[in-house]
This record gives sequence, C-alpha cells and structure tokens, in this order.
Amino acid sequence: MQFKLFKNEVQDLVDLLINNEWRYHSGGIPQRDKVKVDIESGYYSDGRETFWLIDVDKKVGIIVIDDIDDTIPQFDIRLDAKYQGKGYGVKSLKWLQDYLFGKRGKIRIEGYTRADNLPMRKCFTKAGFVKEGYLRNSWENECGTVSDTVLYGAIFEDWQAGKITNIKLSEIPY
Repeated sequence: MQFKLFKNEVQDLVDLLINNEWRYHSGGIPQRDKVKVDIESGYYSDGRETFWLIDVDKKVGIIVIDDIDDTIPQFDIRLDAKYQGKGYGVKSLKWLQDYLFGKRGKIRIEGYTRADNLPMRKCFTKAGFVKEGYLRNSWENECGTVSDTVLYGAIFEDWQAGKITNIKLSEIPY
C-alpha cells in the first residue's frame, strides 16, 4: 500500500466523494460542484495535507490531515466502500503515525468518530490508538440528529517505545 500526496487530481477526488455514502461523516454525500469549489478554494491543501491511499495503482481512499502545522493534528479517513473492512483503515492509521511522528515531529494525533462507527473504533484500537474520551451529544448529523462521539489518541512516546500507555481517566473520581 502506498500513500501519495494529493496533486490536484480533481476528477478522482470528485468520483471518490460523490460515489460513496459517508454514513459516519458529517455532511453526507457532497455535490460534485461543492467538491470542485472546495478543491479550488484550497480546502484539501491550505493548513492541511491530503494523501491518496493507493493499492496496486488503484486509489482506494484519502486521508486529510487537518491542522498540519500544529503539534497535534487531527485527520479524516475516507475509504471507497468496496475497500472497507479489508484492513486499509488499520494500515492507514499505522502509516499516519509513522508519517506524523517519524517525519513531521508531531507530539500527538487525535481522531474522533461517531460512537456507532464500530468498524472505525476497531481500526483505532488495532492501530494502537487509545480510547481517551466519550463525548455525549457532540456529533451533529446531516439529518438533524445528534450522536455521541468517541475520542482516540496516539502519542509520540508510545509510538517511539512501541507500547500503549493507559490513561488515568478514573484515577480521580471527579
């Protein structure tokens, strides 16, 4: 699997985003013109880095790293529906840690997902992220409902040592 920086492959990105249902992402299925406007306005580049997930010359998804100039970036992963459940999410999260900790010198990576997105929650765990928080009524859905969110984090020290440090959430009862 390869990860290649987005180089304004507009049609490929439009096709990925409008031809998939993004059940667990805010905003639903974007409109073709909206994706093009977002690309032209710098959404996928200004303060962000966007990478293609490529398997045998096929673009299977993207990772958008937000706040790339910050020491604690966040990200969004989107996989083509045909490639979900095949290990690409875990591989992407492991690559993301190698890239952000090993090459970009970041100290922490945060990822948020809806509480009902069990496949992504499993990916986070398998990739060595730690479940650090449960946020009630914090994910506004396209249909007007609100869902709970789970926060996962990875820290440089754990990545460097190849271990996972437990959190101290329940150490103090308040």
